[in-house]
Amino acid sequence: MYAPERHQKILATARADGRVDVAGLAATLDVTPETIRRDLTALERHGLVRRVHGGAIPVERLGFEPGIADREGMLAGEKERIAKAALDELPDGGAVILDAGTTTVRLAELLPDDRDLTVVTHALPVATVLAPRPNITLHLVGGTVRGRTLAAVGSWALRELGEIHADVAFLGTNAISVEHGLSTPDLSEAAVKQALAAAARRTVVLADHTKLGRTDFAHVAPLSAVDTLITDSGAAVELVDELEAAGLQVVRA
Repeated sequence: MYAPERHQKILATARADGRVDVAGLAATLDVTPETIRRDLTALERHGLVRRVHGGAIPVERLGFEPGIADREGMLAGEKERIAKAALDELPDGGAVILDAGTTTVRLAELLPDDRDLTVVTHALPVATVLAPRPNITLHLVGGTVRGRTLAAVGSWALRELGEIHADVAFLGTNAISVEHGLSTPDLSEAAVKQALAAAARRTVVLADHTKLGRTDFAHVAPLSAVDTLITDSGAAVELVDELEAAGLQVVRA
């Protein structure tokens, strides 16, 4: 069976069952698991599936955005490692920005107690974690709160972010690629992410391996606007090589 035929069968199975796993596909299609992983990587690069541990789930359309409750349990181990690696990017003191997202929430939970930090966020879950911390000076950006991300967007948020300067912005993203940089399903979220990056001296993107090589609906920023990408060890080597060749520093946690 040629690769395009396998791709069609894999995609049809993913859409019918809601997900596919490498071992099952290898047995069904009578190929090696390595061949299936390459197939899934190819499908992911075309935005048709999203890689998850042991397999993949279908992406039905650009602009699809699961709610935060649906994302909390996905790739928990990978997000934990990414958040821990992000601690190395913290300043000894000073100001940081935390974007909305389940990985940035985990980073908020891990922020050290041994230094004073000013934290700016537009994300209610991040603010809830940090509000009780005595060593954190927390600034919560206001605006219209989106139910899917529990994050403030709109003109109020953009105006407030335009008045600050931070050392590091930790951004989440739904997609990152050499060709299109950072992108996300929602235009209002994209505008806020642009403002977050513009308000910091350095931008560090936290993105698990399912986000690499993908493009979503709303453009956020070119790859040149990012200083460092922290992803997990499940990231395909060829995708990491492409990003590094484009000048991006990539950390695999």
